Amino acid sequence: MAEEGLRPIIVKRIKKGGGGHHGGAWKIAYADFVTAMMAFFLLMWLLGSTTKGDLQGIADYFATPLKVAMSGGSGSGDATSVIKGGGKDLSRINGQQQKGEDKTPATRVNLNAAKAELEKQDNDRLKAMKARIEQAIQDIPSLRQYANQLLIDITSEGLRIQIVDEKNRPMFALAKAELQPYTKVILHELAPMLNDIPNRISLSGHTDATPYSNGEKSYSNWELSSDRANASRRELVAGGLEESKVLRVVGLSSAVLFDASNPYNPVNRRISIIVMNKKTEESITKAAQSSDVNDHDSAQQAIDAVGSKAANSQPIPAPALAPVSASAPVQPSAAATAAAAAAAAAAPR
Repeated sequence: MAEEGLRPIIVKRIKKGGGGHHGGAWKIAYADFVTAMMAFFLLMWLLGSTTKGDLQGIADYFATPLKVAMSGGSGSGDATSVIKGGGKDLSRINGQQQKGEDKTPATRVNLNAAKAELEKQDNDRLKAMKARIEQAIQDIPSLRQYANQLLIDITSEGLRIQIVDEKNRPMFALAKAELQPYTKVILHELAPMLNDIPNRISLSGHTDATPYSNGEKSYSNWELSSDRANASRRELVAGGLEESKVLRVVGLSSAVLFDASNPYNPVNRRISIIVMNKKTEESITKAAQSSDVNDHDSAQQAIDAVGSKAANSQPIPAPALAPVSASAPVQPSAAATAAAAAAAAAAPR
């Protein structure tokens, strides 16, 4: 017991090693942090430099990659897309390509057939308008009483509506461009119906062969027919017609007679309203545009010719003057002296 109490006590201390900040564990955490930040900034750059369509394609690809790869789309298979993938040909510009054969047959457009179809639709529209106006003449009392003066037919230019004179019921005042009250009623009834069709209209005035009382040199049937056509245009606009629908207003005098066998027949005095088909409208528009271009070219050529002539013209040399001696005074001639005296005498006092 005594020996055990005298045994020395040994304390073992374990010294833990460690380099403190000299260790390498922190480097791993820092590397992970830098990698995460680089991935984050790379993602931000991709989102900022990618179009909206590409972003949608990327979202669709990651949502259903198999569906996008099989059915195609405007996403990841696009050659401009950031993330490639899917599709049959990545060199294509727009969209992914569907794998497998395309069973959709190629569509070929026959231009002649398409043009014929448009003309048919245009003619059908004009025929429907003709039937509508004829029905309105029968249904509207204000038009029914003038049914004999309203002539409607289909021509090569389109739907023609002619308002003709009767012997006892003229449309205009005698030898004037003033519309009668019942003519205004007819035009006011027609104006809203003409607005319901997209085709533009042409107005032409006609007279019979009776010469104007003042003769052809001052005011003739040409001016009268033009004024009557323009008066009809104003009345149609007053009745509700859109001004942009009128493409042409002309006066034809007695050049185009309704009754060629009797040039003096009152029926030759008329107003023609033509709802033009697209072919006639395009021909008038192209002719006007071509005329404007030709006029501009002719004017420019005339200006260039005048400028070239002025540039090439030689200045007229001034007449040579005889040298005058400084010592000898210049003596005025007798004619010059007389002219000076006359001018002094004529001067106001």
